Amino acid sequence: MRFGLILSEAFTGLRRNVSMVISVVLVTFVSLTFVGAAILMQMQIGTMRDFWVDRAQVAIYMCTDISQAATCTNGVASQEQLDAVQEKLDGAALSPLIRDVRFEDSEEAYQNVIELLGEDYASVITADQLNQTFWINLIDQRQSDVIIEAFTGTQGVEEVQDQLQYLEPLFSALTIATYIAIGIAALMLIAAVLLIATTIRLSAFARRRELGIMRLVGASNRFIQTPFILEGVFAALIGSLLASGAVLAGVHFGVNMYLRGRVEFVTTWVGMAEAWLVVPVLIVLGVLLAAVSAGVAIRRWLRA
Repeated sequence: MRFGLILSEAFTGLRRNVSMVISVVLVTFVSLTFVGAAILMQMQIGTMRDFWVDRAQVAIYMCTDISQAATCTNGVASQEQLDAVQEKLDGAALSPLIRDVRFEDSEEAYQNVIELLGEDYASVITADQLNQTFWINLIDQRQSDVIIEAFTGTQGVEEVQDQLQYLEPLFSALTIATYIAIGIAALMLIAAVLLIATTIRLSAFARRRELGIMRLVGASNRFIQTPFILEGVFAALIGSLLASGAVLAGVHFGVNMYLRGRVEFVTTWVGMAEAWLVVPVLIVLGVLLAAVSAGVAIRRWLRA
């Protein structure tokens, strides 16, 4: 009976402040949608980085006849220079960092280029224009700087490249987008907290006579405060559920049904499993913020 009375008081307050409740729902919905999007974007960055870190290679390009590097003054890398690079890779200093090494000669590189670009380029490109290359898979790709430093400036080596560097601009752009989403979400959450507090104060002011009577008959502060806290929680819960639905819909329609088939260079995407992990975070965050802001607001009003 007591719990039923508390719920009745909470729903009465919601009916009296319908416009403010709708505002709370919408602000909570928008802010938590941005929070969910930021979490999923960070998951996507982590998924992509893990995928490419495991597959990215360090390439040691040997000199060709047309190389312009200072280390290529003698033209095509000699067999002695190739052997020196291989010996250094097999040495005690570098071998513990390396998972495997594959050597690609100019003829093999030529065949790969023709397969990639088509037979129309067979008369334009010749094998001797392409580098002989050592393709290196590291145990930990983050240690690629060690390989780069070891061979940069070596005679017969034109260039040392870490393939992961080509993806860093993409990771940086996604990280910036994540920060923007977090910033917008933080501002919207602050607005939601302030709006919830204002709604609770208005609701308490509208029922000030009832609250006075409840105090006179000995009702505890917790009994008086609980309906107001529930008002904020209910409104925020609806907004959280709407935000959760938006996140799930975004992943299903935006990622699974659109991006997966159109952005081919990204082979690993966040899916519904990750989206469902975000849902309880949004609900708990929305309810917790609403409960705290509503509780603080009604306590301060009762003390005033």
